[in-house]
Amino acid sequence: MATFVISKKPSGHYKYELTSRRGKTIFISNAFELRFECEEEIEILKKSIEQLFFMRFRSPAGKFYFKIILKNKEVAVSRKYSTQLMLEKGINEILKYGAKAEYLDFSKSLDLFPPAEDVFG
Repeated sequence: MATFVISKKPSGHYKYELTSRRGKTIFISNAFELRFECEEEIEILKKSIEQLFFMRFRSPAGKFYFKIILKNKEVAVSRKYSTQLMLEKGINEILKYGAKAEYLDFSKSLDLFPPAEDVFG
């Protein structure tokens, strides 16, 4: 099952991304000033999966990607895919698992591990 992951950027803004069952990023959201805005938009996305519009693009380097549009607003951009088939699989994963996806919040603790000095002396 896919998972929404909330994290904090070095700039201090928050973002969320949808990761596949295998842990690969499918798309990344726009930046938010407050963490709860991420949670709100995730809930809106989950309830509006059928209303999402996917604009497909091809980069100058030949990679494929899409932008997610909801109610005339761009809400996220996908990662770059090497083939159009892989792009379509990414979209299908959103449609299939997006409404049921849970979310993890990694924005509160950037230091998941103790400093090396504390562990190794």
